Amino acid sequence: MESLGSSWLRLARALAAGLLVAAAGAQADDAAIEQQVRALALAGAPHAGATRVDVQVGQLDPRLRLAPCQHIEPYLPPGTRLWGRARIGLRCTQGASRWNVYLPITVKVYGSALVAAVPLAVGSVIAAGDLAQAEVDLAEDSSTAMADADLVVGRTVARAINVGQGVRQAHLKPRQWFAAGETVRVMAVGAGFSVAGEGLAMTPGVEGQVARVKTESGRVLTGMPVGDRRMELAL
Repeated sequence: MESLGSSWLRLARALAAGLLVAAAGAQADDAAIEQQVRALALAGAPHAGATRVDVQVGQLDPRLRLAPCQHIEPYLPPGTRLWGRARIGLRCTQGASRWNVYLPITVKVYGSALVAAVPLAVGSVIAAGDLAQAEVDLAEDSSTAMADADLVVGRTVARAINVGQGVRQAHLKPRQWFAAGETVRVMAVGAGFSVAGEGLAMTPGVEGQVARVKTESGRVLTGMPVGDRRMELAL
């Protein structure tokens, strides 16, 4: 079986070489357009941690009345993220009338992540036996899929999770790493170095939310809580 990496390399090379859309009379070959769309989507889709990628090509609005075209070029619109529901542009570069439309696609990126082995209700605390590893569509939800059980066990469920459903960051109640008034260790991290100090928390240190800490000199630092009574600043 061809590896995911070699498959993408082959597709990227085919795209770079200028995969031409075949034409049948005045109408471009739909199958050839779909093949090029898939190649473009696969070559551009994020694939860190993925075991396979599936691209589902949608349909143009049936109300569109496009002029015949001898060469249709698929392209990625600026800012497009090929993850979950997305779109690819189609433009006529050789025909009596130039036009530009957008084709809906769905990019499914499969990889190993944690799923619920039992129903997990809101407010329940997750135990190791409540989880299993399975292949899930990482792109199915905008929230990050959790793959490390150490980051999930002991967490409180914020949104109910069904059996077999992937565990996402949004399913878990954010952790509070420190309270306002507590002494916090502050790490300032830069390129190739880090500096540590201490300060007094002015706000609670909630996971994923910016917190503020005042140093002994009176300087107020803003950073992200990263652990028990720990905050990190990026320099």
